[in-house]
Amino acid sequence: PSLFDDGYQMIAAQTGWQGLGVLPYFPQAWRLPAEDALDIAQTTGSGAKIACFQLSRIANFDDLDPLSATPEVSVEIIEAGRPLPADADLILIPGSKSTIADLTHFRTQGWDIDLLGHVRRGGRVLGICGGYQMLGLEIIDDEGLEGAPSRVNGLGLLDIITVMKPQKRLARSEAIYLPTGDTVSGYEIHIGETTGPDCDRAWLSLDGRDEGAASADGRVRGCYLHGL
Repeated sequence: PSLFDDGYQMIAAQTGWQGLGVLPYFPQAWRLPAEDALDIAQTTGSGAKIACFQLSRIANFDDLDPLSATPEVSVEIIEAGRPLPADADLILIPGSKSTIADLTHFRTQGWDIDLLGHVRRGGRVLGICGGYQMLGLEIIDDEGLEGAPSRVNGLGLLDIITVMKPQKRLARSEAIYLPTGDTVSGYEIHIGETTGPDCDRAWLSLDGRDEGAASADGRVRGCYLHGL
C-alpha cells in the first residue's frame, strides 16, 4: 500500500489533478481497450489488406480490433522506418494524442510520399479523428493546445481545414451510414473543428448532424467517430 500511496501522491503533485483512487487488478481487465501501441494486433487474412500506420502518439486504436478478428481481412501494422506496402487495399490513419507532432513523425518516415503513391494507384484511405485532421490542407493551433502555437500544412488529400479549440468533444454516438442507411455506433473523443468543401460530402449522419468528409472520387474519407 505504501508504494501505491507514494506513486499516487507523486502523480497528484506533478499534474495538479485530484486522484480518484487506484484501480486494482481484476480478471476481466483484458477486455478494456489497449492503450499501448505494442498491443496492436497484426493478422494475416485471406482477403483485403488494410495497412495502419503505428503513429508515435497513437490513441484509441481499438478501431482495429474487429478488423483483426475478421478472417477475410489482413491487417498490417506499419512501424516507424518501414515503407507502406504497395499492395494495400485500404490505408488507415488512426487517432493520435497529438495530431501535429504525429504529422511531423509521419513525414519523417516518408509515409506522406508513400501515401500519395497509394492514392495515385487507386488505393483508398480512411482517417479517423487525428488521422482525419492530418488528411486536410491545414491544421491551425493558434492557442498552442498541442504545443507551441502553430499552423501546419496537412497531407492535402481532403479539402478541409481543422482549427484546434480547447473544448473537447467526448460522447458515445449513434450514426447513420448515409450511402446505405445502416445504423452504426461509436464514440467521439477529440479537440478541433473541421470544415471545408469536402465536408459537403459527409458520409455519416451523427446525432442528426453531418459528419465526415470525402474526396470527389470517394476514395479518401475521414471522420471523428471511433468504433465504426
